[in-house]
Amino acid sequence: MYCTICPRNCNIDREKHVGFCKMSNEVKVALADLFFYEEPIISGTQGSGAIFFSGCNMRCVFCQNQKISAECNGKNITVRRLADIMRELTDKGAHNINLVSPTQFSTQIVEALEIYRPPIPVIYNTNGYETVENIARLKDYVDVYLTDLKYVDTHYSTKFSMTPNYFEIASKAIIEMVNQKPEIILKDGIIQSGVIIRHLVLPTCIKDSFAVADRIKAYFGNKVLVSFMSQYTPCNDLSHFPEIDRKLKPIEYKAVIAHLEKIGLTNGFIQYADSSDTCFIPDFNNKNV
Repeated sequence: MYCTICPRNCNIDREKHVGFCKMSNEVKVALADLFFYEEPIISGTQGSGAIFFSGCNMRCVFCQNQKISAECNGKNITVRRLADIMRELTDKGAHNINLVSPTQFSTQIVEALEIYRPPIPVIYNTNGYETVENIARLKDYVDVYLTDLKYVDTHYSTKFSMTPNYFEIASKAIIEMVNQKPEIILKDGIIQSGVIIRHLVLPTCIKDSFAVADRIKAYFGNKVLVSFMSQYTPCNDLSHFPEIDRKLKPIEYKAVIAHLEKIGLTNGFIQYADSSDTCFIPDFNNKNV
């Protein structure tokens, strides 16, 4: 089978070669554990059952998960083992199953969910660079879409993520997500269904953050929750990208929050300044894999 799962449309046989995502057809996972650093309605008090997949269909130069997204650390597992991991996280009391960077393994995830469907919400935690067709296939398997909307400006998406058509593609995929899950449903403070759109504010790029907010407001109004994050931490070699080779200035983040308030996009989450720290990056040590 030739891979057309993501918008890269590599059209190669992943049994024999790896695609842009650097992954074969064999599922690769770097960490499976209770995770407490998501939005409060995801982590709750008992933690989110996070499964961190290796590989990625984008090339963000600032990626905090570089060890698994680009260096592809992790352990190869079977689909049945993936189903067992979901069961084990459920048994540990996780509020949800949180599939982190799952795009390249969407087919195998569906197979695993056919083996074991958790009695808790399944969260699809994606960078947003998805095909509408792939999101449509997930309709009966995913309860919550936790998606990035990284950029509007093609200049930034090309320069920082090697993805020139990012907004064009991601916006269509997110429309499909919202069409599937048009209402935010909470139970005891934990999200059960709906769409959360995340945006990481980058240094010197706040006008694009304004544009992201404007598009979310225009497209979705209050149908979605938003999470505008200040946690940007330069932890890779960014010597060729000096404009983002520093932490976000408080005045930059305050300007973005002021814009959210100005346009009435206040249904969601913001972060404290101390969120920008490498201590929040997981240790990808194959734990529980």
